[in-house]
Amino acid sequence: DKAPLSKSLLLVPSAISILLTLLFQHYQKFFVYNLQAVKEDFQIWRLVCGRTICLDLKDTFCSSLLIYNFRIFERRYGSRKFSSFLLGAWMLSALFDLLLVEITQYIFGITINSLPSGFLGPVFALFVPFYLSIPRVQVTQVLGHFSITNKSLVYILGLQLLTSGSYIWILALSGLISGTCYNSSILKVHQILCVPRWVAKIFSWTLEPVFSSAEPTNEVRVGMGATVDIQRQQRMELLDRQIMMSQVAQMRRQRQQQGGMINWNRLFPPLRHRHNANYQDHRPSEQGIPPPTEVSEEQVARLMEMGFSRGDALEALRASNNDLNVATNFLLQH
Repeated sequence: DKAPLSKSLLLVPSAISILLTLLFQHYQKFFVYNLQAVKEDFQIWRLVCGRTICLDLKDTFCSSLLIYNFRIFERRYGSRKFSSFLLGAWMLSALFDLLLVEITQYIFGITINSLPSGFLGPVFALFVPFYLSIPRVQVTQVLGHFSITNKSLVYILGLQLLTSGSYIWILALSGLISGTCYNSSILKVHQILCVPRWVAKIFSWTLEPVFSSAEPTNEVRVGMGATVDIQRQQRMELLDRQIMMSQVAQMRRQRQQQGGMINWNRLFPPLRHRHNANYQDHRPSEQGIPPPTEVSEEQVARLMEMGFSRGDALEALRASNNDLNVATNFLLQH
């Protein structure tokens, strides 16, 4: 949800990689990251094809898991800024790949003709903002000394990807350098290598509807409050809704057997009106029941437009204290 670019990077290159490995092996030669062909034969297109699709399924699996974990940056920054970071890191890492290969040949005398293929440079570049901006929260400890945090799995995946090939350390180093350059405000790389607004609009009109997802509807979305009191109140409201839904569901089944209208407000007053009474053993007196909540006719009309009867709409709004979302969810589920 809210990460269409991450979903496209997760699905499309992985699908192409699997097809090339299983069905179209004779086309793999077009996706080899051959630096010798780039330098000697000026096959610049290999910088695009060879640095987009992985030819090793292990690299495909690890990079896909990392992209899935790094989707938090698209949600935090937006698709345009996230795509600008990936574009800048992808272009810078291509330059640093060539420089590191020349430096390795000059210092150690090792000639490197090709590097592992795939969208690996930007993936390693994302470790830079991940290390700098994602807080470290300890989850547990192993043997009393080694801390396991919320970031340990991502680092383990990065280490697995780093050790999957002989020269993949060049891609990792160039990715980390390009991520540092793009993330730094000194070089102003983020102002030069960025996705124009008109390009972002074109992709948002064409590709975003294909890869976008709807918000999950089977979960109750509750934001975290700024203070402990607000968080406690949020938990009480969530508990209030859950109790109301379960009790009304039980009464709905009884109504289906016996017939008649349920007076939800009389049976299930909100938690804030219950105080500390024990409702499992004692039913509150009629004098302690608050007066019926005034229902907005506009909200009743909106529920009736959805196909519900006026009586059910009135009872649902009264039971939920005029909360249209809660009333709608219950009427849809029951």
